[in-house]
Amino acid sequence: MRLQINKGDFLRSWQIAERNTSPKSTINSLSGVLVRASAADENITLEATDLKTSVKCIPSGVTVEREGEAVLPVRLVGELFKMAPTGVFTVSVEDGKGVMSSGRNQYKFTTYPTREFPVLPASNTATFFCSCAAADLLTAVSEGTVASTVGEDFPKYLGTTFFRLVNGVLKVVSTDGRRLSLSEFHPSQAGDDSDFLLPLAGVRELQRLLTGVDSGQQVVVLAERTLAFFQAGSVELSIRRVDAAFPDYESILSDRVTNTMEIDKASLVGALERIDVIVRNSIRTAILTLSPGGDLTIRGTAQEIGTAREILDATIDGESMTAAFNTGYLIDGLKAIEGDRVLMNFDGPSGQMSMYRPGDRDFFYMLMPVKVSDRDLQEEEED
Repeated sequence: MRLQINKGDFLRSWQIAERNTSPKSTINSLSGVLVRASAADENITLEATDLKTSVKCIPSGVTVEREGEAVLPVRLVGELFKMAPTGVFTVSVEDGKGVMSSGRNQYKFTTYPTREFPVLPASNTATFFCSCAAADLLTAVSEGTVASTVGEDFPKYLGTTFFRLVNGVLKVVSTDGRRLSLSEFHPSQAGDDSDFLLPLAGVRELQRLLTGVDSGQQVVVLAERTLAFFQAGSVELSIRRVDAAFPDYESILSDRVTNTMEIDKASLVGALERIDVIVRNSIRTAILTLSPGGDLTIRGTAQEIGTAREILDATIDGESMTAAFNTGYLIDGLKAIEGDRVLMNFDGPSGQMSMYRPGDRDFFYMLMPVKVSDRDLQEEEED
């Protein structure tokens, strides 16, 4: 195999493949990228997998001078690609030995056996799920994963993202048991009602992939029993599905609203971040007091550290109410909402709090309050 490579064009695809390798695997080939060069097609295909996510892509900026295939180690060859002193260089591999030539400079390396590289999943028998603009899917995935938690093993739906297609609407949902985020939109084309559950790590790679493509690029989503496929231009990403049932989240959402508040998002985020300076190494809780027709008061207390209180202007309806929330979770939800204003609905001091964009229900963030002592709540009311 011999290739002439234009560094700038090629690296974008190489980095997509590189992210899906498994550098810590005991199987050497999983820490490499399989390069297949075809003289007939005059292009190459890059393949990589960590056995949970897999990617195939056709990079631009490559001229095939001699066909063949090789598994290139990313730790060595990937670094050489990025640090190549010239914009155009050649790579040749023969009998497991590789040579990279860049100008008058030459670098030799050993490749991994191609026979050890696993056969990647094929999407040709998968069922059509939907197709949509990359920008729409990126927004839904970014918003819908806000409530997901990394590293949770039980129940299995924790640390996952639920993709549900119903009545032509795609819903992306996640929860960690204390909060829930849901984003929805109408795809360009939708298949039959169905759903699948994906691990957060794979969905994060999907986000990175979507960030790097044109916003108007159509993404085709396919699904089969154990895998979901996302095709965007010359890239196909496959993610292994999680074999678990996502909870019936709609049955636990409450329509009851005792208080509503519309407020400037940046002001509220800034206040919470300052409160968090005091409480983040303690109970990380902010106590919110809503005064109808008046102000929002936020207080944070950490024993032996200090206290903080902020008062913000807000449009509040309902009775006076005091409730406590995790500051980090509040900030996560607020930052996920686009726009300058946020609408917050409360179901009393111990019920659900929901966030929306005013006049728009395409994104929903629900957070349960934190239980605090009556003494803390009483101190807030006295203040």
